[in-house]
Amino acid sequence: MKLRSRDDQDISARTIDHPVILDGITRTYSSKAGKVHALRGVTHTFAPSSFTAVMGPSGSGKSTLLQCAAGLDRPTSGRVRVGGVDLAGLSEVGLTRLRRDTMGFVFQSYNLLPALTAHDNVALPLRLAGAAPGRSTVRQVLARVGLAELHHRRPSELSGGQQQRVSIARALVSRPHVVFADEPTGALDRSTGRQVLELLRSTVDTEGLTVVMVTHDPVAASYADSVLFLEDGQVVGNLVGADGAQIAAHMSELER
Repeated sequence: MKLRSRDDQDISARTIDHPVILDGITRTYSSKAGKVHALRGVTHTFAPSSFTAVMGPSGSGKSTLLQCAAGLDRPTSGRVRVGGVDLAGLSEVGLTRLRRDTMGFVFQSYNLLPALTAHDNVALPLRLAGAAPGRSTVRQVLARVGLAELHHRRPSELSGGQQQRVSIARALVSRPHVVFADEPTGALDRSTGRQVLELLRSTVDTEGLTVVMVTHDPVAASYADSVLFLEDGQVVGNLVGADGAQIAAHMSELER
């Protein structure tokens, strides 16, 4: 892999054999009640072109795992590698560049700018990166999520499901290698949530993206190839090809 500097690794030359590798990561916080061990030595590889759901009881470390994997939070110890790049060797500027060029993000709250149209919300990541996105490029991504005809509408003129599809289009417009999704269907009804999950599933099957999704919903998790279970900051199970009933049963065991 070609290097420019310790803080500025050339991600265009990276290998993507294993998009996200967690190697013994811990995350400890200080609180009024004392130290909180959010993650306790988590090791896991998210394989290329895979869809992984991360589940566990409240406080199990799901969101902390996602934040550390995406470089939004730094682990207390251990290593995180994304696309062959060790995140510990990057400055904040380097982390921002890596996230911009290799990752997409989808959140429960959509995080769309209300004053911008769907088109401009999708184009925003490219503009922030200093690019001049072509109208056809943005329209193509909106078409992939079924919103080509609504490109001119602002978030207030869209349903919740449509807003979430705009946020997915925004995550995809920079052609990332991995998409991190935090409870992407949490604010949606079941029918609309199913459409969003099918869309995420299709990005894996047809475009080879890697998707890592935190969810509390066994039905949502059943769209994934595998489900990684956390409890008390540790990996305690991994189901492959499970249906919603099997996932729910496993969660019930953890919550006893």
